[in-house]
Amino acid sequence: MSNLGQIFGSNVFNDAVMKECLPKATYKALRKTIEEGLPLDPVVADVVANAMKDWALEKGATHFTHWFQPMTGITAEKHDAFISPTSDGKAIMEFSGKELIKGEPDASSFPSGGLRATFEARGYTAWDCTSPAFVKDDSLCIPTAFCSYTGEALDKKTPLLRSMEALGKQALRVLRALGNTTTNRVITTVGPEQEYFILDKKTYEQRKDLIFTGRTLFGAKPPKGQELEDHYFGSIKEKISAYMKELDEELWKLGIAAKSKHNEVAPAQHELAPIFTTTNIATDHNQLTMDIMKKVALRHDLVCLLHEKPFAGINGSGKHNNWSMGTDDGVNLLEPGRTPHDNQQFLVFLCSVIKAVDVYADLLRVSAANPGNDHRLGANEAPPAIISIFLGEQLQDILEQIENGGATSSKNGGNMEIGVTTLPPLPKDATDRNRTSPFAFTGNKFEFRMCPSSASIAEPNITLNTIVAEVLNEVADRLENATDAKAEVKTIITEYVTNHKRVVFNGNGYSDEWVVEAEKRGLLNLRTTVESIKALISEKNIAVMEKHAVLSKVEMESRYEIALENYIKTINVEALTMIEMAKRQILPSVIKFATNLAVSINTIKATGVAADLTAQTELLTEVSSLTASLKKNIAVLEETVEKATNAHGDTYDQASLFRFDVFEKMAVLREVVDTLETLVDKDVWPMPTYGDLLFNI
Repeated sequence: MSNLGQIFGSNVFNDAVMKECLPKATYKALRKTIEEGLPLDPVVADVVANAMKDWALEKGATHFTHWFQPMTGITAEKHDAFISPTSDGKAIMEFSGKELIKGEPDASSFPSGGLRATFEARGYTAWDCTSPAFVKDDSLCIPTAFCSYTGEALDKKTPLLRSMEALGKQALRVLRALGNTTTNRVITTVGPEQEYFILDKKTYEQRKDLIFTGRTLFGAKPPKGQELEDHYFGSIKEKISAYMKELDEELWKLGIAAKSKHNEVAPAQHELAPIFTTTNIATDHNQLTMDIMKKVALRHDLVCLLHEKPFAGINGSGKHNNWSMGTDDGVNLLEPGRTPHDNQQFLVFLCSVIKAVDVYADLLRVSAANPGNDHRLGANEAPPAIISIFLGEQLQDILEQIENGGATSSKNGGNMEIGVTTLPPLPKDATDRNRTSPFAFTGNKFEFRMCPSSASIAEPNITLNTIVAEVLNEVADRLENATDAKAEVKTIITEYVTNHKRVVFNGNGYSDEWVVEAEKRGLLNLRTTVESIKALISEKNIAVMEKHAVLSKVEMESRYEIALENYIKTINVEALTMIEMAKRQILPSVIKFATNLAVSINTIKATGVAADLTAQTELLTEVSSLTASLKKNIAVLEETVEKATNAHGDTYDQASLFRFDVFEKMAVLREVVDTLETLVDKDVWPMPTYGDLLFNI
């Protein structure tokens, strides 16, 4: 590997490159656009485009593409060559400011949730100049927003940028009301921790369920799983280490600050964590990270799985969204300081987040919902579907003091004595961590732990930014109209603590007792994706999105339809894959095994030897009975899928059929197959087992 300082950001048209490549006046104008959100002068755009093109050509690029994030949850790109033919039969390399700023991909085949008819094809991509362009796969990639001909957002970036502006505006109002005259901008930052599985490519290719759905639809529990807890933070295998090394290098070239890597809890599971950055850039980086993880794995004859639950019986994968708010002059608004009890600025922003999460828990829940995540949440490996906040002992104590008349002290961690004279005393944090909480305060940020591993982090951050902006708007209104702002601050903090303390829970989120307690508190428990999707068309939630110009009513309704359609299609593909595997692979193999066993029994009987055939006979009887059950349950699943597929009327009702009928019938069929796997000869079984998949690298 080259020197890290030399390769980091080497494929990014970042600030240092812009400063070097652009005339001073152009650079200043572009920085003004980036920092202050001012319109970009077309003349400036032309100069920037030419410099970008020259830089990209030096990097070996031959094409450019507007890189955008449609509602599919992945990225999209259409590549155009820089080449432009000349009259003498040769060519020149061209790239204009117009091409930089605006693109026009066909929008007809992307999910729109009814916003656009199929024949209405026009859509536009618009340059997000706050997220640097980069070179990847011989193309200059320009991060862009994606909207329809009529102006509605068809992507995840557009509402994310809108939500960042909304929060920044309201947070700045609060700071001004608190007496801050120096801060000019407030931004949100994110650091997404990405979990994933790595499998051997040849073994993976023998499983149709992994190929078509990203998860195993069948599979008996292996003799060893994660019980010994020996994989977590364990020594990284040589082949995996080589993969991680190349992955780091590829990410670093793109300016993605991949910081930590380690083995996760489940066998074959790992995690990568970057350093936090501005939310829209962090979102772009996470999309790139997932894409590059998959590509680099293939170079090592490996496959990267990002599904939330590839294997039953062991931990699945999530994505921890570490979210905070900061100012352009370097202040983290969620930093408690040494004495948080008298840090009014911190308490105002903290309590605003608490109220936002309590009032809009349903919206936050749906932002982390997808079919794969239904297998994780509440399964003693991930937070429950109940939204709650962990604050820890120090902040909990302060909130209790506030509610009882005013906070006068803060608990401190002190030093921890380990009891070994050669080891130094360690400074102890004021609060422990809680891995069972869906929304945990971890020192100077909130960690939203519910996010699906395969999904974009745009949705949860759109939601967080918008709902917190709404509460900050209320705070700003009250402070600006108060005769005594300091007294009003205390009133607001006390009111928010008293009215919204129900959402604060520092205990074990995995326990059955918490489910009961949460119900007593009136907290929602939206266990499935389908149930949670209704939040997208709640009047309360549409109102907050419209108020802050993040998403209009029609844009919210379109996302509701897209989410339901995605759920239906996902479960349908899984069910059809299950049926095909059961009919064409498993059933013939099981019949073959039973036939061979019967032939063996008859052969022994024909010898006339008085042999004890009890074991063979009982096994044949059990396998034959399960084979009949297998055939019956295949037919039941086929019938249920057909009924759900042909259902007419409301999309929500159809999604419910897939969740509560098709999904349940799939579970029954799986149970039969998994039992057969434990009985049938391994040489006859038609696909790699969990043991083969998880322990062969």
